[in-house]
Amino acid sequence: MIDDDEKYTQDDSPVSVTFQASDEKNENILRPQYLEDFQGQKQLKENLSIFIKAARDRSEALDHTFLVGPPGLGKTTLAAIIANEMHSEIRMTSAPALDKPKDLAGILTNVTENSIFFIDEIHRLKPALEEMLYIAMEDFEIDWVIGQGPSARTMRIPLPKFTLVGATTKAGAVSTPLSERFGINCHLEYYDDEELKNIILRSAAILKCKIEDDAASLLAHCSRGTPRIANRLLKRLRDFADILSDGVINTNIVKHGLTKLGIDSNGLERQDRNILKTIIDFYDGGPVGADTLSISVGEAVETLEDFYEPYLIQQGYLKRTPRGRCVTAKAYELLGINIEGRKNADQGILF
Repeated sequence: MIDDDEKYTQDDSPVSVTFQASDEKNENILRPQYLEDFQGQKQLKENLSIFIKAARDRSEALDHTFLVGPPGLGKTTLAAIIANEMHSEIRMTSAPALDKPKDLAGILTNVTENSIFFIDEIHRLKPALEEMLYIAMEDFEIDWVIGQGPSARTMRIPLPKFTLVGATTKAGAVSTPLSERFGINCHLEYYDDEELKNIILRSAAILKCKIEDDAASLLAHCSRGTPRIANRLLKRLRDFADILSDGVINTNIVKHGLTKLGIDSNGLERQDRNILKTIIDFYDGGPVGADTLSISVGEAVETLEDFYEPYLIQQGYLKRTPRGRCVTAKAYELLGINIEGRKNADQGILF
């Protein structure tokens, strides 16, 4: 086991941070440190625990691991957990921070035996860096060009056996040669209400705030199936409870706080409803393209597609078609708009 007093250390590189096992004495950290504390994703956890134990018993590096899932489901947390379970250090970076091959080479040549190298948003990795990773992942070596022009030559530098953990919200944007080099594939799913409730109760205990069971259930239902959102809302509701009540988060505090934050009982935010209303008012319910819609609602296309649309589609308010986005009858009902009356009005304009 790694001693409790081992803390993270940052190397000289501006694009990576090296961590040892997290300090469990810091009660303000909401991220779980080990698989047994990680809520939800039951099958994924069972498989990972077997792979990790087998690698640890053989004193080998864990096979390269690919984490796929929407934002906020725990990909970065899982990477740190893998490092803790493997009793090894973790070096973290993100693909946009890696600009040139020398950035990646600098990190790879400093990894230690059986350590974890985590790259977030790996789908944004540049092609030249991908090519370097191919050899590093398979042969644990990198090719480095020395000199220029006719005198240039290639030198192959050996690397320690390490584990690359790549995380992405867009698995389809990762090139096939790169994705096929990962031996372990983990797909994170949205959490159900009971799993989110357990996360909220655990976080409340760490934050030393009291929350009633019914209030935790209500908050879980409004958290869009995402632990990051659940923890963010919990912190804000703690503020409401401390100032407006006796410090205990009950159902009244949850309802009042969510109303003030513009979140309804279905977990929809103001911008969610604005997106649906914009499609109905400006585009007769759709279809409308993502680029046009993003301009209309003032959001980046990436934010629209990665954050807002998945939940709206999952809840049945929005659907994607080859021609664009369309709202459903459920969206009209949510906004209190008479769909038949709207259709008749549209026909009156057309004819």
